[in-house]
Amino acid sequence: MKSPVKNRIRLVLVDDSLVVRMGLRTLLGTEPRIEIVGEAGTVAAAVETCLHVKPAVVLLDIRLPDGTGFDACRQILAKLPDTRVLVLTSVADETLVDEAIRAGAHGYLLKEIDGRGLLQAVFDVSEGKSILDPAVTARVIQLVKGGTNASRDALAVLSPQERKVLALIAEGQTNKEVANGLGLAEKTVKNYLSNIFEKLHVSRRSQAAAMFVRESR
Repeated sequence: MKSPVKNRIRLVLVDDSLVVRMGLRTLLGTEPRIEIVGEAGTVAAAVETCLHVKPAVVLLDIRLPDGTGFDACRQILAKLPDTRVLVLTSVADETLVDEAIRAGAHGYLLKEIDGRGLLQAVFDVSEGKSILDPAVTARVIQLVKGGTNASRDALAVLSPQERKVLALIAEGQTNKEVANGLGLAEKTVKNYLSNIFEKLHVSRRSQAAAMFVRESR
């Protein structure tokens, strides 16, 4: 008999379609490193479920009958700041990507992604990485560029070391990976991130990473 997997990723599924939730449960439920601890079809149910089971990751659709996934995202993260939110939608629209980032989402995927890619995205997000579907990457670049010189001016206030840290964060690296790459203590990286967030007037690493795209292209 196999021993139970320790530290399984506690996952909540949020989608207004029962058929979609059943499909996701069938796909993700067979992965021993993932434990599906709840599901919901509305914003209210999503928030209530998450507060009750305290998941590590929420797989969240945008279109819900009593609001949007962004509403749910904001409410969940306000109460559970350590939870990671991964948007899973059928819409690749730059304004929605922007709103997802502003709501604090840690990833944005399209439903056409294959099963292996979805599993890997859940693993990566749970480890602290930010995930963006390749199909919407170009849209995000255009979105950030659409901010004219605002993001460039904002990034100009960062020190060279802060820019190095942010560059690695924008690549999806965790704080630990950034620390190892730059020869810093993980606590030092956290301090750099706090300074970066304050200077850029953002509250989440996904927002800071999106602003950095403007400079890296």
